[in-house]
Amino acid sequence: MTNYLVTGSAGFIGFHVAKGLLERGEEVVGVDNMNPYYSVKLKEDRNRILEKYPGYKFYRVDLADRETLWKVLDKERVEVICHLAAQAGVRYSLENPFAYEEANLKGFLNLIEWAKGRVENFVYASSSSVYGGNKKTPFSEDDRVDNPISLYAATKKANELMAHVYSHLFSLPTTGLRFFTVYGPWGRPDMALYKFALRMVRGERIEVYGYGKMKRDFTYIEDMVPAVIRALETPRDYEIYNLGGNRPVELMYFISLIEKELGIEANKEFLPIQPGDVPETYADIEKARRDLGYEPRTPIEKGVKRFTEWFREYHQDLFGMG
Repeated sequence: MTNYLVTGSAGFIGFHVAKGLLERGEEVVGVDNMNPYYSVKLKEDRNRILEKYPGYKFYRVDLADRETLWKVLDKERVEVICHLAAQAGVRYSLENPFAYEEANLKGFLNLIEWAKGRVENFVYASSSSVYGGNKKTPFSEDDRVDNPISLYAATKKANELMAHVYSHLFSLPTTGLRFFTVYGPWGRPDMALYKFALRMVRGERIEVYGYGKMKRDFTYIEDMVPAVIRALETPRDYEIYNLGGNRPVELMYFISLIEKELGIEANKEFLPIQPGDVPETYADIEKARRDLGYEPRTPIEKGVKRFTEWFREYHQDLFGMG
């Protein structure tokens, strides 16, 4: 049995990965600062589910607080790190740049500096946003990623560079996972699916950027978790993998699926693409298929249906059932 650290364990992806590890009987130390970037209640509800597992220990710690973080890591004798905590959001980074420096740069450095010489493997979340305005599709791990177009993307690229340094200098095995628009039950309310569903049920207008023509390579959370766990189990000197759905979906089609599942026609406001956004994302996943056994099996139609089923259950009050 391995003792795993999952940072951002009360976050969307962190919750699902921690749960996947706990269901296999592993020991998991969860760390999260529970910041109010989005609903703290949602984070607490996720964490309550994890706390039902005997192998789970939780610490409310900010990764930027090196002294407190290192005390926890020393005490718990962590063997493998799954670093999923970050200040997320491309658009938010335009108005709140210093939040990204604290969480995504300082927090990452505090964690990887402790990890050198101590852990068997260091796996961390990167992002499809590192591809910036890449014109070639699908995006391959071999493509150049030197031109980020948002501060969020720049911090994720910096994480990959820092991981390379620690891998090279200290022989720390590191694997970066470039996630492509992850969605599903227990998702983030700042992301399109959850945000649109909430506004539609409340009768509020939804903002459709890029006039609905943008395409995203949506990735269903439960398809992705086994690949993350496989990456944790197989240390590599320095690797990067794309984890995407391998099927870009136009925003208007995506919205039509939410409308169908909720039985509500959205009141749409069409707007130009926002600064920092890209017109399309599309992951080449051959490398992840080969090395991690990754396979996106859930079509977008089924994934949106599963999300809306969870959404109705979680937000019963909005449907007059609470």
